[in-house]
Amino acid sequence: MSEFDVIIVGAGAAGLMCAARAGRRGRKVLLVDHAKKPGEKIRISGGGRCNFTNIGAGPQNFLSENRHFAKSALARFTPADFIAMVDRYGIAWHEKTLGQLFCDGSAKEIIAMLLAECEAGNVEIRLETPVTALEHSADRFRLSLDGMPASARTLVIATGGKSIPKMGATGFAYEVAERFGIRVIEPRPGLVPFTLDPGLQSELQPLAGIGVPVEVSCGKGQFNEAMLFTHRGLSGPAVLQVSSYWSPGDTVMVKIRPDIELADVLTAAKRENGRQGAASALATQLPKRLAQYFADRAGMTGHLADLSDKALARLADSIQDWRFKPAGTEGYRTAEVTLGGIDTKALSSRTMEARAVPGLYFIGECVDVTGWLGGYNFQWAWASGVAAGDAI
Repeated sequence: MSEFDVIIVGAGAAGLMCAARAGRRGRKVLLVDHAKKPGEKIRISGGGRCNFTNIGAGPQNFLSENRHFAKSALARFTPADFIAMVDRYGIAWHEKTLGQLFCDGSAKEIIAMLLAECEAGNVEIRLETPVTALEHSADRFRLSLDGMPASARTLVIATGGKSIPKMGATGFAYEVAERFGIRVIEPRPGLVPFTLDPGLQSELQPLAGIGVPVEVSCGKGQFNEAMLFTHRGLSGPAVLQVSSYWSPGDTVMVKIRPDIELADVLTAAKRENGRQGAASALATQLPKRLAQYFADRAGMTGHLADLSDKALARLADSIQDWRFKPAGTEGYRTAEVTLGGIDTKALSSRTMEARAVPGLYFIGECVDVTGWLGGYNFQWAWASGVAAGDAI
C-alpha cells in the first residue's frame, strides 16, 4: 500500500492550490482525479481565458447559510495574493468590467502555473483514477484508487459540486460527508439561466438573441448587468447572478434600461413629434424588436398624440417594473456553480477541517460557500485551498 501524508481528491482549482501549498511545506502529497486532465473547469472558464479572480472579492459577494464563514480564508489569501502569483509566472492579464480579471492569453496558463507549483512541491498526480473505496480507522484514511490501495493521515475532498456534469462533475463530496455524518445542505444549481412557462416562452420567442441592460432583483439579490432573451428563456449576467437568490415560486423583478426614465422619454417624444408611434419612440432607447413587443403588449398602436401621459407612464412601468415567475432553471447542465453543499457549521473556518473527523477536509465548491459571477468562485477555490494546504 502506498502511504502519503495527504491525499487530495479532485484536481480542480481548489485541489491544485491545496496540493501545491502542502507539497511546498514538505508534505508527501498525492492528488487524484477521475478526469483525463487537471483543471478542466479552469480551462473552459471565461471563454477560455479564465476569469481567475475579482479585485473586489470579499465575504459580501458570497452566499452561505453562515455568511461569516468565508471571512477567515478570504482575508488570509486575497485577490492581490493570487495576482502576485500570476505576475511571478509572467502571465499577462487584464481587467474587464466590475473588477473581473482575465488572462490575456489562455486559461491553460493558469493550469500550467498550478501544475508547476505542484511540481515544485513534489506532488504526485494520478489522473483517470477514480476512488472506488474509502475506509477510515484509527488515524488513517485508506482508499482504493481504481483498485490500487493508498493511505494517508489527511484526506482533502476537493471534487466540486454537480454543475456541468459533462465535465465530470459528481456528488462524490456529498457522499463522503454523509458517510461521516456531516450535514449536507441541499445542493441546487446556481448562476444558471431561467426557463419560462410555455405561454410566456412562446410570447418571448421572437426576442431571442436580444440583450439589454437591466436592474434585476429577487430576494436579497439585486444586480445591474445585461439580460439576454434566449430560445429557452432568459440568461445573461444579470439573470445568472439573481438566479442564485431565486427559489421556486419567487417573482423576479426587472427594470429594463435602469439608467433612464422611459416615462420621460415617451412624454418628450410626444411633445416633439406626436405623430410617431409608441414603438418608434421606445426604439430610440431599446432594441427595435423589444420596443415593438412592449408597445404591442400594452395595446398602444396609435400615435403618441392620441395617448395620455398616464397611458405612456403605464407603458413605461410595464417595461421598468416587469415582473415574472420563472418556471425553473436550466439545471446543472448549464449552471456555473452549485449552491448549498457541506454545512459550514461542521468545518473549521480557518483550516476547512471537519470538526468531528480529524484529518478530513473539504474545500472549494463542494462547501456551502457560493460566489457571484465574475471570478469570485475561483477566489474561494484559491483561498480555501490555501487554508487547508497551510494547515495539513
